[in-house]
Amino acid sequence: MTRQAAEMRGRDGERRAAWWLWLRGWRILDRRVRTPAGEVDLVVRKGNLVAFVEVKTRATGAELDFAIDERRLARVAAAAEILMPRYAGPNDDIRIDVILIAPRTRPRHIENAWIG
Repeated sequence: MTRQAAEMRGRDGERRAAWWLWLRGWRILDRRVRTPAGEVDLVVRKGNLVAFVEVKTRATGAELDFAIDERRLARVAAAAEILMPRYAGPNDDIRIDVILIAPRTRPRHIENAWIG
């Protein structure tokens, strides 16, 4: 797969994840937020909970089991720490979530994926 095709598949997965979260009552605060520590794919809110979401899209459901690792989650957590003042208030709960996307499958939402 070319870099451009992978980028398009990733963006499509992020759109699908945002739509899926929105249907479940989450408000999309931002998408593809870059920081010096890395990028956060989605920043979402539901009540007093703010989630920084990493979205991984793969060609098959079987590949999803290997899509996320501790190094990637640590990068998202570092970026989230930089972004917290922008999106979260002092009384908000914060967490790092992962959404795994593959064609013809329901998105898999892993809540509180990073406990660091």
